[in-house]
This record gives sequence, C-alpha cells and structure tokens, in this order.
Amino acid sequence: MRRISKLTRVAVGVASLGLVATACGGTSGESGGSDNEDRGLAIAYDVGGKGDQSFNDAAYAGLTKAKDEYGYKTADIEPTEGETDADKEQRLASLAKQGYNPVIGVGFAYGPAMKAVASKYPDTTFGIVDSVVEGKNVASLVFAEEQASYLAGVAAAKATKSNVVGFVGGVDVPLIHKFEAGYKQGVQDTNPKVKVLSQYLTQTAEEGGFSSPDKGKAAAEGQIEKKADVLYAAAGLSGQGVIEAAAKAKVWAIGVDSDQYKQAALAPYKNYILTSALKDVGGAVYALSKSVHDDKPLTGTQTFDLKVNGVGLSETNPEYAKVSGLKAAVDKAKDGINDGSIKVKTE
Repeated sequence: MRRISKLTRVAVGVASLGLVATACGGTSGESGGSDNEDRGLAIAYDVGGKGDQSFNDAAYAGLTKAKDEYGYKTADIEPTEGETDADKEQRLASLAKQGYNPVIGVGFAYGPAMKAVASKYPDTTFGIVDSVVEGKNVASLVFAEEQASYLAGVAAAKATKSNVVGFVGGVDVPLIHKFEAGYKQGVQDTNPKVKVLSQYLTQTAEEGGFSSPDKGKAAAEGQIEKKADVLYAAAGLSGQGVIEAAAKAKVWAIGVDSDQYKQAALAPYKNYILTSALKDVGGAVYALSKSVHDDKPLTGTQTFDLKVNGVGLSETNPEYAKVSGLKAAVDKAKDGINDGSIKVKTE
C-alpha cells in the first residue's frame, strides 16, 4: 500500500483554518436531488460531534475548504447517542447511495462499518480517520500523534514550575496510548525530574470519555490538587473541561488536534492554553476530497506525520515564546524527530 503520497502535502495549512463552533444535532448537509446524483464530500462525525473545538471541528474545516474551493454539495452528519456499528453502516451506505464521493468516517469507531460498506459501493471512495481498513476504494488517514505529543511533552517540561504535569486521556484505547506515550517521552527526555500523572476518563467511548467536559474537569482538578501545573488532554470534547479547570487554577493547559487557543468557544480560557498538539485532520479530509475531484482518488494508508506537517505544535499564544528555553527545545526536538535521531514511542 502507498504510505505518504505527494498529495498528502496539500494537507499543510488546513489546520490553521478558522473553525466554526456550532451546536451539535442533526445534519448540516444540503438536501435535494435524487439517488446517484453526483455530489461532493460527506463526513460522518465521531463521538462529540461538531462543536468539540477539536477533532471533529478540524474535519469540518477540511470539508469547508473543499466546499468553498469546488462549489459542490456537502453533508456532515452527527452521531447518535448509543449507536451501534449497524447504525454507522446505514449512515455510510446512505451517503454513498445519495452520490456523495468521497464519504469519510471521522474516527476509528467507523472501522467495522467501513469494512462492511465499502465493497458494496466500489465506485465511491471512502476514507476513515485514525484507523486502517483494507479495501480497493478505501483511504486510511492516519497520523503520527505520538510525534506531536512528544513536542507537547517537551513544552510541558519547560513550562512546569512544580515538576509535576498531567495527561488526561478520553478513552483507554490504543490510539490515545500514542498520545500518552509521546507526551511522557517528551517530558522525560527534556527533564527526567518531572513527574507525569496520567488518567483515562473511561474504558469505552460509550461511557462518554470523549464527550463529557464534566469528567475532564474533575480529572484535571484531581491532578491540580497533586501539584500538576501543566495539563495535556487527548479527550475530544471532554478536553474542554480540562482547559476550564486549568484556567480556573491559573495553570497551563495544552490543547489537542486543533489550535485551541484560537477557538471562539474557549476564548475565556485562552490565556492559559500554552500551546496545542496539532493533528491536521482537516488537511487529510481536504486531501482526499481533492484527490477524488482530480480523478486520482487516494487509497491505502496515508500517513500524516511531522515531516509533511501533518502533526505539529502551535505557537499562537504569545506566552509560548516567553517561556525560557521552550521554543529552542521544541525546535531541536522537531529536528531530531525528522532526522530520525529521536524515535518516538507509540506505547
């Protein structure tokens, strides 16, 4: 399978798009037309839906860019509470039947449904974010989250004054283990004296680990009580609670996926968002849409890593540059990851 294509590089910069924060519920796709009418990109959201200021909103930014550039119809569909794989199958099949192309499942939870549906619609290109699904017409859009998290760990180690930092994972699954592993390694490589507190909110997504700001807030408050003064959350919508708790305690938060310093819904807390570990989901969504539009649809595993700016670390907050030694340490770590002298763990 192809690994990193030239087209992957069109992802660069989409993460910096202004994301639109809206309330969850229903679909914002355009209606009308009959089955098999040629339409453009459709995305089906992960847990938390649009308005999470993070993972799903990044995907929406990619959809918006594609829609503005190509002028075609799009659809973005919310998940439902307690839905099954069969519900996801029905959603993906319905979008393909309506003529949307490509159809993208945002999140690893779409894996089983994608595997079941893609072969039934061979003329439709499917994409899945954060999972690898085999199929002649499937593009698996995966990221080196551990690399961005390593950089976040370097920043945390430089910013902490208590020598205690925290990690909050939404759900205890292999994908989030990558975030934790990279973060811990970045902290320890930078300052072995710094202690990392780790906590997962739930064992399954159905329990609300990615969609419960109250759970994130409670976990953050517990870590702050244990002297953590930099908190990094990889928890989707739940991460908003972590950021809120950090701001209330006047300690640093590190955002995830999108540049959360820029998010309108998080504006009351922005002064305490030191940086964000970026994951260009929007760029990946746009790249797949562009490939279909150009009649050269991507398939196989498409990896978005630091070398192609598929992941990274934001520098938007002016305070980032004021933390002694932080920028220089992060820049050095970037060089090490890119030249292979730093091997970042995934577990």
